[in-house]
Amino acid sequence: MVKLAEWRGKQLFRKYDVPLPRGAVARSADEAAGLVGSGKVPLPCVIKAQVLAGGRGKGGAVKFASTPEEVRTAASSILGLEFKGEKVREILLEEKLPIARELYVSFTLDRAARDPILIASARGGVEIESVDDREIDRQLIDPFAGLTGYEKRRAAKVLGITGNAAKSLDRLLDALWKVFALEDAELVEINPLAVVGDRLVALDAKVIIEDDASFRHPEYAEIRDDRTPLEEIAREKQIAFVQLDGNIGVIANGAGLTMATLDVLKEFGGNPGVFLDLGGTDDPAKVAEAFLLMAQAKPKAVFLNIFGGVTKCDTVARGLVEAMGQVPPHERFPLVARIRGNHETEGIAILRAAGITSVPSLKESAQAVVAATGGRA
Repeated sequence: MVKLAEWRGKQLFRKYDVPLPRGAVARSADEAAGLVGSGKVPLPCVIKAQVLAGGRGKGGAVKFASTPEEVRTAASSILGLEFKGEKVREILLEEKLPIARELYVSFTLDRAARDPILIASARGGVEIESVDDREIDRQLIDPFAGLTGYEKRRAAKVLGITGNAAKSLDRLLDALWKVFALEDAELVEINPLAVVGDRLVALDAKVIIEDDASFRHPEYAEIRDDRTPLEEIAREKQIAFVQLDGNIGVIANGAGLTMATLDVLKEFGGNPGVFLDLGGTDDPAKVAEAFLLMAQAKPKAVFLNIFGGVTKCDTVARGLVEAMGQVPPHERFPLVARIRGNHETEGIAILRAAGITSVPSLKESAQAVVAATGGRA
């Protein structure tokens, strides 16, 4: 998925005529002061860190300013800030509006129903996960019929708006639906959606673009989201690779087995970190490439848990042994293997010849790798 920073999301909103505050992006305190000095951003204004993590207001990454001097001071304090692991390099300055109420609207995918869904709540300005479910309205949208007048009227009723504000919502939802449908989005969210007089204005923009549609949107190719540098390399190499905060590397095949492996390690007190999904891979060179990428994350130990199917056990074993030979001695780590299934006997023999024992029991192998990291097991 491609997660757009707020300013990029609003750039997209502007393309489809979603109402927005006047604003501009700055990458230095001098540039920020210049924006208000030239009148491009009116005072008073709000200054927001452009990071993908939520909770910016509580974390000191959103500030208000009434003078150019205050803008410069606020911009200096936010730029360069380390916010939830992400360094702030850009800030968005926007006019401060007289807000009467804050609402919430979004379009996303209901994967169980296999349809788009319109979500609306009169409780905007807070994380939607913290809102009581009784205060959230959900409407499945027929992707072929598109957004209907009935669905927009129901949203207006839920949000408690009438008259010109309801007409403003009608136009805004039409525009938001176009963003969702035409840009191949997984999520298009406005939180908060502000009531300003008799009109609605998007104070925030959260947009996530579906990766599988990237061939239709080359304009997003250079946008980096919250992937780590190693995840970015893996993506370019088409390797399913996720980097977490733990110290155990996990190599498995198939999403189900991979997630089950993480659960088992947690059960025995382990702390899974990097994990690789080798599902569908039957090339030893590809396995070796994936393993060497994991080695760059410097795990304390690695757990190989493979059930041979399309990805055969001997393929994984060959790639693993090849890669282990390329890891410098001072960077090597304990490896616990469990391989079962297609070509299991051949795979075990290859590992044994390299001095690696395959432990058949999931429980015992998981306990062994946790113990190798100094964990509970």
